[in-house]
Amino acid sequence: MANRLASAISPYLRSHADNPVDWFPWGPDAFAEAERRDVPVLISIGYATCHWCHVMARESFSDPELAAYLNERFVAIKVDREEYPEVDASYLSAASAFTGNLGWPLTVFATTRGRAFFAGTYFPPVPVADRASFHQVLEAVWDAWSTRRAEVEDNAAKVVEAIRAASAAATAASDLPSAAPLDRAVDLLAGFEDEEFGGFGGAPKFPIAPVLRFLLSRDRGADLGTRTLERMAASPLRDPVEGGFFRYATRRDWGEPHYERMLYDNALLLDAYTRAWQRTDAGWAATAADGIAGFLQTVMRRAGGAFASAQDSESVIDGVRVEGRYYAATAEERRMLEPPAVDGKVLTGWNGLAIAALARAGFAFDRSDWSAAARRAADFLLDRHRRPDGTLVRASLDDRTSDAFATLEDYGGLAGGLLALATTTGSVDDAAAARDLVDLAIAAGPVGTEPFGAPGGSDPVLDGNGMAIRIDPSEGAYPSGLTSIAAAAHTLYLLTGERRYERAAREGMGVVAAPALDNPTAFGAALELMSALADETEQLVVVTEGEDSLGLVAAVRRRASGLVAVVTGAQAMSFAADGFDLFEGRIAVDAHPTAYACRDFVCRMPVQNPAALR
Repeated sequence: MANRLASAISPYLRSHADNPVDWFPWGPDAFAEAERRDVPVLISIGYATCHWCHVMARESFSDPELAAYLNERFVAIKVDREEYPEVDASYLSAASAFTGNLGWPLTVFATTRGRAFFAGTYFPPVPVADRASFHQVLEAVWDAWSTRRAEVEDNAAKVVEAIRAASAAATAASDLPSAAPLDRAVDLLAGFEDEEFGGFGGAPKFPIAPVLRFLLSRDRGADLGTRTLERMAASPLRDPVEGGFFRYATRRDWGEPHYERMLYDNALLLDAYTRAWQRTDAGWAATAADGIAGFLQTVMRRAGGAFASAQDSESVIDGVRVEGRYYAATAEERRMLEPPAVDGKVLTGWNGLAIAALARAGFAFDRSDWSAAARRAADFLLDRHRRPDGTLVRASLDDRTSDAFATLEDYGGLAGGLLALATTTGSVDDAAAARDLVDLAIAAGPVGTEPFGAPGGSDPVLDGNGMAIRIDPSEGAYPSGLTSIAAAAHTLYLLTGERRYERAAREGMGVVAAPALDNPTAFGAALELMSALADETEQLVVVTEGEDSLGLVAAVRRRASGLVAVVTGAQAMSFAADGFDLFEGRIAVDAHPTAYACRDFVCRMPVQNPAALR
C-alpha cells in the first residue's frame, strides 16, 4: 500500500500517513482510481486541530479491520479543509441535503465522478443511541452502490443540480441597506444577547469576532460589542497564561472550551479589542490585546515571520493524548509540559488578517514591535506566496508550497493586510501591491452578478464534476472571500478616488445584503462593510514632521473609525505620484504634524491641534 500522505503540505494529512487506510490526497488520481475499480469514493474532510477529527482517527481510521473493509470497497480521500476551502464549502453544501448537523470531520460518499450521494460528520466505532457505527455506514453505502446504483447516481445528480441552483440564488443581487436596516440588524443581535454571561445564544458559544466588529462600527451597537468583549476577556475562553483565545466554549457561561486556538479568531479579536480600547480606554481591552499579540508572536509565528494556522487542543501528558490539560496548568507547570502541536501551515488569507490586526494595533498602542511583526509576515508572503505573474499561493509549509488554488479569501485577506500596513507605516509599495491583487480579482470577474473572480480559476476537479460553487458568500468566524476582497476594494477607493473600486465593493455586497440583514450572526464582516458603505467614511490623513508637541499623532492613535493614514511628507508625495489621490498636496504645514479630515475627498482646512479634530 502506497503512503501518499507522508510528504503532504498539510500536517493534518501527515497525521494520517501511517493509518492502515489507503488514503489518497485530493486530486484527479483518486477519482481515476475509483473509476478504474468501479467503487464509491469516501471523502473525509477535517483539519489538524479538530478534536473530533482526532477521535475518529483513533477509533476508526487506525482500526486495521475497518481499514481492510474500507480499502477493499472504496477509494478514500483525505482533505484538509484549510488547504482546500473550496472543496470543503462544496461538500458542506452537498452534505446539507443529508444532515442538518454540519461540522467536522465531514464524511462524504461520492460517485466515481466526485458527486456526493450521502454524507454525515463524526461516526462512532460502535452504534450509539440512534447513530450508526462507521462500519455500519460503510456497509449500507456499499450495499446501495452494489444493488441500487441507478438510485445512487440519480440522487447524486439531484445534489449537483441543487448546488447549482443554490449557487445561482446566492449570487442574486439586492439593494444595499441604509442606516435604518443596519440598526435593525443591531437590534436583532441585541435580542440574541445572553444577558447573564454575555455573548450570543446558548451553548456552544463562539466569539464571532466579525459580529463584534460590526457592532463596534455602529453607535447603536457599540455598547453591546464592548460589553461582550469585556465578558469574554474575563472568561475561560481566554488563556490567561499565553494570551490567546480558544475557538469556542461548550457551556453557556464560556466554560469548558474546545481548546484549539485559531489564527483567524485571534487576529480578528486583536482588532476588536484594539477598537474597544480606542473607544473606552479600558485596561481590560488593552490587556486582552497585549495578550493576543504576544500569543501571535510567541506561539504562532513561524521561521521567516509568517503565522501558523492553529494550535491543537490536545497534547501528550504522561504518555496519554488528552484535551485541555496543558491549558489548565499554571505558567510554572507549563514549562514542564510539552505544548500542544501547532499546525505550521501558512495560509495567505489568514495571515492577511493577522497582518492587518498587528499593523492597526501596533499603531494604536504605539507598539513598534507589533508593527514589525506585521511587516515581517507581509514580506514573507510577498516573497514566498506571490508568483511572478502576481497570482498567489494558497498555502505553504516550510520550503514547500501547496498545489491548492488560492481563493478570493487569499486575495482579499492579503490585500487588506497590506493596506493596513500602508496606512499605518506610510509604505506606498504595500498599497500598490494590494491594488495589484484587487485588480487581478476584478479582472477575473464577473461571476454572475458578482464583480470579482478568483485569479487562476477554481479547483479543476470540482469544475469537472459539477460540484464547484460559483461564489461562496458564507461567513461566520471570519470574513468570506467576497467580503474580504470587497472591503479591500472599498479602502482602495478611499485612497485613490477611483469609482470602479467603490462600484465593485457595492456590487459585491449586493450579493449578500438580503441574507445578512436576516441573519446578522452569520454575516458580521459583510454588515461591517455595508455600514461603511452606507455612511460617508471619514478619510483622515496625518502628515508628520518634527516634534508632535501638541499631541496630534497621539490623538489620532485613539480613532477607532474611518480611514486613518499617517505618512511623512515624502511618503505623501510618493503616494500621490502613484495614483493615490487622497495624498495629493498633503504637507506638514510649517514643519509641524498636520491633519487633513475629508469625506468623499472633500476636505476641511488642515489642523494641527488635536482638539480641532473632535
